Amino acid sequence: MNNRGITKSGKPLASLSLDLDNQWSYMKTHGDAGWESFPTYLDVVVPRFLEILGELNTKMTVFVVGQDAVLEKNHRALKSIHDAGHEVGNHSFHHEPWLHLYSPEEIEREVTQAEEAIQSATGDRPIGWRGPGFSFSKPLLNVLAKRGYEYDGSTFPTYLGPLARAYYFLKSDLPKEELKKRSQLFGKFSEGFRPLKPYFWNTDHRDLLEIPVTTMPLFKVPMHASYILYFATYSEFLAKVYFKSALKLCRIFGIQPSLLLHPLDFIGGDDIAELAFFPAMQVPGAKKMKFMRWLLKAYTDHFEVVPMREHADRCRESIHDARQVPEIGADSARQAG
Repeated sequence: MNNRGITKSGKPLASLSLDLDNQWSYMKTHGDAGWESFPTYLDVVVPRFLEILGELNTKMTVFVVGQDAVLEKNHRALKSIHDAGHEVGNHSFHHEPWLHLYSPEEIEREVTQAEEAIQSATGDRPIGWRGPGFSFSKPLLNVLAKRGYEYDGSTFPTYLGPLARAYYFLKSDLPKEELKKRSQLFGKFSEGFRPLKPYFWNTDHRDLLEIPVTTMPLFKVPMHASYILYFATYSEFLAKVYFKSALKLCRIFGIQPSLLLHPLDFIGGDDIAELAFFPAMQVPGAKKMKFMRWLLKAYTDHFEVVPMREHADRCRESIHDARQVPEIGADSARQAG
């Protein structure tokens, strides 16, 4: 890979990841009854995204929730991810998007418990982390560095966090005390000023690589699949133009994108009626699958796409030369995006 990020394939480097938030975790964050029984759709969604990635001969990182990994009913689906050659990452144990409220001891327990459950279920010890709701804090980054994690992917550089949070609360019937826990969900306006290129956090133990979730260069608006799918409910043509424009801007500005997927990108309201409150869930699952085939092919046509573990390995040396090491100040001790 040269200093402009161009690989031997002639394409710029990029990574792909999926936050494997399960049905119960969406219900819990939304405040819906019944989440305590941990309803799951993993047997539906996992084969769907594995099918498309297999067609494209592409590997990605799947961030797994520890609570799912301890349940026998999810083991077959989770093991199939590892068996297909994809990386598994740590997405916390309880999937609570308010890790900024956790004590250092609670954070270490959250990371360790999920890590052990994921390794037991998949056979792969995670070395990458993404916080639920893109939450992170200085104590969390210190725990990750101490436990030997190679990268974090919890920053989401966009100015639109407050708008997303307002929309989310509008659709929720949560009591005031629960809304307070989620008061920083999707981050502040200031998140838009964070870098798009990977950099290092300077923790108490060692430097920890940060690979931000990519937003559109210059404008810092979201470009992950869920956002494009929502846009497509109004105009599929304009949604495709938007996504292709975002990819072009990444190439112009030398951004090695890290594209984010979610399970609801592959299932519709006809599959899971209980999640109809989420954007774009009125779109049938089959139609979403067709659109995702287009989106992921467009991504792999423009970039050499690898899991985040490989992305981290291949960019670490060049970033070290630049010594991008922001301090973790008080403003970081909260949910980011």
